[in-house]
Amino acid sequence: MTLAELAHYDGKDGRRAYIAVNGTIYDVTDSHRWENGLHPPDHQAGQDLTDELLKAPHVRAVVERFPVIGRIEEEAQAQDSGGSGKIIIGIIVAVIVAVVIFLLL
Repeated sequence: MTLAELAHYDGKDGRRAYIAVNGTIYDVTDSHRWENGLHPPDHQAGQDLTDELLKAPHVRAVVERFPVIGRIEEEAQAQDSGGSGKIIIGIIVAVIVAVVIFLLL
C-alpha cells in the first residue's frame, strides 16, 4: 500500500483506521483510543506516524500489538505493477525462440 492509498483509511465516515510506523501498516480501527480515526490530541489515522511515535509517551510495543495490514510501498513500485518483470520475461522468451530457430536451421 502506498502512502496515498493509506490516506483513505483515516477512520472517518465508517472507514477503517490504519496507521504506518517504520514502514509497517497497523489496523487501529477497533481501539477505543482511535475513535473516528483520531488519537488525542492530534494523531489522525491514514498517515505515517513514525516521527510522531518518537515523541509519544508510550513505547513502540504498544503500536505493535495492533493487527498488521501490510507494508508501505514506494509510489514508483506500486505504479510499476510488475511491468518491468513482464518485459524481462518477454526478452527471455524471445531469446529462447531465437536459439530454437537457430538450432533448427
